[in-house]
Amino acid sequence: MKKIGIVGGVAWGSTVEIYKTLCQLAQARAQATEHGLGPTGAPQMPEFSIESLNIARSQSLRGIEGDEASWAGFDAYFRAALLRLQASGADFALIASNTPHNRFDAITAGLSLPVLNLFELVAEQAAALGLRRLLILGTEPTMRGQALPSALARQGIESCGPAPGSAERAALLPLILELQAAPQPEAAAAQIRALALQTLGSAAQARDCAVCLACTELPLAYPDQIEAASFEAGGLRYLNTTNILAQAAFAHAIAS
Repeated sequence: MKKIGIVGGVAWGSTVEIYKTLCQLAQARAQATEHGLGPTGAPQMPEFSIESLNIARSQSLRGIEGDEASWAGFDAYFRAALLRLQASGADFALIASNTPHNRFDAITAGLSLPVLNLFELVAEQAAALGLRRLLILGTEPTMRGQALPSALARQGIESCGPAPGSAERAALLPLILELQAAPQPEAAAAQIRALALQTLGSAAQARDCAVCLACTELPLAYPDQIEAASFEAGGLRYLNTTNILAQAAFAHAIAS
């Protein structure tokens, strides 16, 4: 089983969920197949190295859209963490956050350590589910950026988000911060559903449309579905980017 490197702490809640899910998948594999057991009968668990970053520092290093040079500090902060994981002997790595994936190419430039690309994984999952339209909900860099929409477009999937300057868009950051600090899942889930309906109208309920929870805190609003890559709630379909990343990491860890 390959050693997994995790860049975490951005935020810590999603880091915990990804670590927990990877261990649960290993436990389930041990119960289902002899390949999941070690010589003593204990489950084969993946080895980890975790570089937990300071979320406040990472946010303060965010650059300005259209000014590539302004992102140098942000890119370097994440690249340095990946280099430490590489030095630890990790076979591959993941970044337990959506926002840095908007800078994926710049962050991973020059690394020999393979890094999973969350946005590509989300696009592949959406295509496999037969989706044709996704509402992207996340941090401002994710909703404003082109990395996720471009990955979706390569799979023939249209994407959209709350309009810039709209009340729906302005409500997302406080919601994300609340889920980081003191989650109230029922209220948060109701707010996300209302936001989707306000943005998409009745189209939000179409079978080929889904809400992409493109911030790794947003799935915390659905504790009963936290272990699902996709799920339905309140008549809408959702993609859980945290679980998509964890599932892909485990598959990569056990692949020969």
